[in-house]
Amino acid sequence: MSCSSCFRKRTDVRAFVALVLALWVSAACADWRGDVQSAQLVGEGDFSVLGFRLYRAQMWSERVPVDYDARFALHIVYARGIKRERLADTGISEIKRLAGVPIPADTLERWRADMLQAFVDVSPGDQLSAVYLPDKGVRFYAGERMTGEFDDPAFARAFFGIWLDPSTRAPTLRKQLLGTAP
Repeated sequence: MSCSSCFRKRTDVRAFVALVLALWVSAACADWRGDVQSAQLVGEGDFSVLGFRLYRAQMWSERVPVDYDARFALHIVYARGIKRERLADTGISEIKRLAGVPIPADTLERWRADMLQAFVDVSPGDQLSAVYLPDKGVRFYAGERMTGEFDDPAFARAFFGIWLDPSTRAPTLRKQLLGTAP
């Protein structure tokens, strides 16, 4: 083997290693913001219960006003520790409360299982994010790590309805998130 072919092989290996490292770094640094790159902050606000702040929420959207025809993201920074089971159970309770018609029990069980897969126990400062994917579903993140993607438009709308439905338990937060609060 000549020196020039040996040099080319080493160069090819180095180029391959550089490519693999670049792909690994870009994947490791990807987070929910990559799903809504052209989004802007629409609004934000705190959610409190009995005077105790539970979290701060932000709404990021590619379109203002926010609608279900464009991608948007709900980003939450928690002020208190909450178990993932509590997050999922509260979510299902709100989805049931907001539903115009009863949702079949097997659907609710599947949605709860999806939430349990996507959610993590949170501590103060932890971040959970959800990205709405029009006509497709929802993608969840814990910090910068994607924890679940569900191709279920009905689940996605029901989940985001917890914050965006006019009958939400937090109407002031809804207005803040949608950028309509005075």
